[in-house]
Amino acid sequence: MPILDLYEHGDHRKNLAHFATLASLAAIDGEINPEEKAILEKFAFKLNITEAEIKEVMKKENKYPIETPHSGEKRFKRLFEFFQIIFSDHGIDKEERLLVEKYAVGLGFSPKKASEIVDKSIAIFTGKIPFEDYHELVTR
Repeated sequence: MPILDLYEHGDHRKNLAHFATLASLAAIDGEINPEEKAILEKFAFKLNITEAEIKEVMKKENKYPIETPHSGEKRFKRLFEFFQIIFSDHGIDKEERLLVEKYAVGLGFSPKKASEIVDKSIAIFTGKIPFEDYHELVTR
């Protein structure tokens, strides 16, 4: 049974999908190294992902693709949600930044645009701004 079928609650399913995408990104170059594992554990804590869910997601046969929304606004919404997670502890470290850039590229942004969006987001994001304000600031 796919791990996403275990939970009906929408927010938890969304968090689990985010986590699975992050795990897939971390494993994109082969094995997950200790630094990547530490970052994933940090995100698992922020996303309220259980040990059982982590084990299920981390199985080699589980490959969770990034579901790229067709709408540009929905892509920014995903990044907004991701920054909410990142800034839940009021900061972003180098590893988180690299992962969010990979995530942005996976959502369909060019590497250059992804880097620009991350730079702008870090400069303006407080974790408590409404999505509409975030979207306007990042797309300027």
